[in-house]
Amino acid sequence: MWQNAKDVYLETRVLSAEPIELVRILYQAAIGAVEDARRHLAAGDIAERSKAISKAYQIVAELSCSLDHQRGAQISQRLTELYDYMERRLIEANLQQSDVPLEEVRGLLATLSEAWEGIQPPAASAAPVPDAAPVPYAAPVPYAAPDEDRWAQPLPQEPAAACASQSWSL
Repeated sequence: MWQNAKDVYLETRVLSAEPIELVRILYQAAIGAVEDARRHLAAGDIAERSKAISKAYQIVAELSCSLDHQRGAQISQRLTELYDYMERRLIEANLQQSDVPLEEVRGLLATLSEAWEGIQPPAASAAPVPDAAPVPYAAPVPYAAPDEDRWAQPLPQEPAAACASQSWSL
């Protein structure tokens, strides 16, 4: 019962969210997936650990694919490199069954999440700021019905091909 209410709340939150809020939601979900992976690793639950790492990986890949390199320039390039590094660390954590890479990725995601929490949506700003750096993300992908098994898919063979080969939706 509570899970259904949580799903309805999340769906409503996603459907009504501004692009910045969608990024925040993705960061929260990625952090939660990494924490789940760490918990399952400690418990020795290999299948659930792998599923949680795959979920975190796919969220990071979604964040990477959402970057707008034309508007974000140097910021989006650096985020791309950081997301690529996190994807590699997640793969390493899964292959080596190690908590150290998971802890590192969780820390990086938490730091980035804090930064996004400090960003105010354009409509919420008191006055427009001239020459403000644009948000380096493209418009969000239209919402599609949730796919329960979407996060259980295996990690892609080539992380760079994830954007071109898969259709992502919230």
